[in-house]
Amino acid sequence: MAEILIMGELLVEIMRPKEDIPLYESDYFRGPFPSGAPGIFISTAARLGHSAAIISGVGRDDFGENILNRLKKDGVDIRRVLVSDQGNTGVAFVTYFADGERKFLFYMDGSPCIMAKAPEDLTGLEDVRYMHIMGCSLMSSAVFAEEIVKTMHLMKQRGAKISFDPNVRLEMMRDPSVLQLLREVAANASILMPGKAELKMITGEEDIDRAVEKAFQSPALELLVLKNGSKGSAVYTRDGLTFEQGVYRVVQADATGAGDSYDAAFICALAEGKSLQDAARMGAAAGALNAAAFGPMEGNISRETVAELIRSQEE
Repeated sequence: MAEILIMGELLVEIMRPKEDIPLYESDYFRGPFPSGAPGIFISTAARLGHSAAIISGVGRDDFGENILNRLKKDGVDIRRVLVSDQGNTGVAFVTYFADGERKFLFYMDGSPCIMAKAPEDLTGLEDVRYMHIMGCSLMSSAVFAEEIVKTMHLMKQRGAKISFDPNVRLEMMRDPSVLQLLREVAANASILMPGKAELKMITGEEDIDRAVEKAFQSPALELLVLKNGSKGSAVYTRDGLTFEQGVYRVVQADATGAGDSYDAAFICALAEGKSLQDAARMGAAAGALNAAAFGPMEGNISRETVAELIRSQEE
């Protein structure tokens, strides 16, 4: 029985081996690495000991096998991953630059990764407590976005809390109408986990304090976790700013997926009844461990490694 659920794209990443190699230049790549923001999130939740399931799709091909083998190894329930002959597994080519910028080329059109439907049979999903949604999943396809929103309403009606990371990637934008769906998900979220630019986009406010205030006009919202990359995060409740959490020091190899791992560890901590501060610490530790390894979900993340990183840098 899944406690934590996500619905969204699965894909492989094929990555430049070092910084500052544009995608238009002929050079080497590394990969394929199992990826997709939803995959990174749910892999992290499973590695932290929680029952976790994903609704998605892959092609009946080697890249799909790469992803499914990794999720099975991590303990993710993949029974609702469509394996289809109608199209290939999604692929993202990725490069990094020394100033922190990244560039993606996504190949997902016609891929099973954006063909999954809202579940009709809820077997295995009766005990879902949290459903997490990524904004990039909503941007990949308007039809798929509607299925995700349909699933969100279904889970919410059954008592699950909705957590939402807007995670906007303009490279994936196929239909500007999905911005309305982004706002619909935000309006139903109990936990909102944006970056500053995403919060401004959703609320239409340029000033962060006003944007936070406007976000809490949603009656559903309980927590706002404002993520700010290398500067850490800030956790707000309806009473205002609760505290700020810094980052944990690691030698960074690849920042891809660090925010997705943060989200997962934060939600896992809430599911365990931990305090908000402990949840933010777990999120920061999981994000750091993710960034310390090359590859989007290759970080050495477990209950033990997260606890050890927190202990070593908080004492």
